[in-house]
Amino acid sequence: MSHTRTEGGAPPQAVFDLAIEAGGWPDEQVLGALAEKALQAALVESGTDPDGIGPVSLLFTDDAEIRVLNRQWRGKDKPTNVLSFPAAPPPVASPDLPPLGDIIIAHDTVRREAEAEAKSFEDHLTHLIVHGFLHLLGYDHENDEEAEEMEALERKILASLAIGDPYA
Repeated sequence: MSHTRTEGGAPPQAVFDLAIEAGGWPDEQVLGALAEKALQAALVESGTDPDGIGPVSLLFTDDAEIRVLNRQWRGKDKPTNVLSFPAAPPPVASPDLPPLGDIIIAHDTVRREAEAEAKSFEDHLTHLIVHGFLHLLGYDHENDEEAEEMEALERKILASLAIGDPYA
């Protein structure tokens, strides 16, 4: 499923592609609506101009697949909830914006974490889409200062969606 920028007076939206690879995910329309809402809020609250960024790929998968990617790219042989991979700059100049990157999310881990933290699945998934997108925008949490900045922005974005503080 591919989503494009809105034309004709509506606020510009993030462009994203969505694919379901594995896992017990809701259907594409449900995931697409949730992703669109999360990405739009992240754009607005972060002050990012959507016309200045390329498309994002969202891959919804399971623990087995994300474990392979986590081992291959991060050296961690275990599943994780979300991985973000910024796209490499294109080798040749193009009038089209290069892709921003990929966000991969594992259903099994998202479901387990939501249940363990007494959160709704949709709220936790929204948080992880926002979290992954902020990584693609260059935010990180490798040290305390970066973590505080990123988490404060996540709280602001989620609050705009009436979702409580995920770190409380």
